[in-house]
Order: sequence, then C-alpha cells, then structure tokens
Amino acid sequence: MTEHFKNLIAGEWVDGASVTKNINPSDTNDVVGEYARASKAQAEHAIAAAKAAFPAWSRTTPQERYEILKKASDEILARKDELGKLLSREEGKTLPEGIGEATRAGQIFAFFAGCWR
Repeated sequence: MTEHFKNLIAGEWVDGASVTKNINPSDTNDVVGEYARASKAQAEHAIAAAKAAFPAWSRTTPQERYEILKKASDEILARKDELGKLLSREEGKTLPEGIGEATRAGQIFAFFAGCWR
C-alpha cells in the first residue's frame, strides 16, 4: 500500500486538491509515496498562516531556537540510515550517497543550532 502524505497548513494536516505520485527513478514500478498537491487557495492560506506565525516566532529566545534546531538535528542523525534509504529510493542514488545526504542535513541543522547558542 502506498503511503499518502498531506500538507501541514496552519497547524493542521490537510489533503490537497489533487495528488502527485513520487516514482522511484531506478524502478518506475515503485511508487515511493503520494503527496498532496495544494490548490492555489490552500497555498495562499499556508502563506497567510506563515505570515501570522512570524511575529510570535520572531520573539522566541535564542535558547528556544537552539532547542528546536538541535532537536531536528538529533532526530535526523538518529534516523540517518532510514532517511538515507528513503532518499536513495526516491532519487535513484546509491545508498551511501543517500545516507551521506541525510547525515549532512543533520549536521547543517546542528551548525545552525550552534549559531543560537
């Protein structure tokens, strides 16, 4: 069964107006997942929600920002093998490349977390 992924808009997971299938380029019979494709109205709603959230986010402390980014880094690095396998499947790259890409993403989050420390 193919997993269906929704969009997060204004804190709620919503279906899109349509669905896009992500196909494994090295095995075109393999559907990695189905992803919600937002309508113009949904995209505008997401933009408005982001603008509305900005004032509160801009007042967060450096410690709060550090904790959020560090948590993201820790999660990515803890799941680098799983995420690397998914990246390899999605993008048709080798497993070491996929794991390396996931690792690098975790390291980038850690770097930017350190900017707030």
